[in-house]
Formats: sequence, structure tokens, C-alpha cells
Amino acid sequence: QVRLVESGGGLVQPGGTLRLSCAASGGPSGYYAMGWYRQVPGKQREFVASISTIDSEVYSESIKGRCTISRDKAKNTIYLQMNNLKPEDTAVYYCTWQSLSSTYWGQGTQVTVSS
Repeated sequence: QVRLVESGGGLVQPGGTLRLSCAASGGPSGYYAMGWYRQVPGKQREFVASISTIDSEVYSESIKGRCTISRDKAKNTIYLQMNNLKPEDTAVYYCTWQSLSSTYWGQGTQVTVSS
């Protein structure tokens, strides 16, 4: 069982920055990827970014160039640095841990971009 604890969400003005964190515990060794999805009410959850154990990074087109995902291997924690935030980035952001056989989700953290 993998436990994911997210932090770092909040209210920010357009053009502002936030850094989301997600700490994982209990996961097995081997290949896996951690990342972020986001969801707004009434819409499907959408992929934001991911990073694997071989440090392969993938970004959605909607945030590419504005956000950077990184990983602290010692702390088993990932970060999503979000810059130049836009109102359309407002959503609940969910951390995810995925292996070839399992997927786990965090509880979500709210990001609101508003003036």
C-alpha cells in the first residue's frame, strides 16, 4: 500500500507561483512513476506531469514551459513548481504513484488562481 501526502496548494494571483509537494511512503522498489493530475468540477481528471524512477519527465501541453516536475529520491518526494499561473489552472491537484500493476492517489490539494 502506497500512502501519498500532498501539500502546497492555495490561493494565488494570476502570474503567481506555487510549489506542490507529494511525499510517498510504503511503496515497493522497482520502476514506477509519480506525477500530478488535476480536476475541476464537472470535468474529467486530466494529466499534468509525471516523473519516473529513471527521471523521465512528461508534461501536458497545457502547462509545458510554465511548470517543472522534480524528484527528491532520498525523501521519496516529488515537487511541481508552477509559474505564471493562470485562472484556468484552478483545480484540485492529485498526486499519483503508478507502477505496471498498481495506481495510488493522494487526497488532493486545491489550487485557486484568482485576483
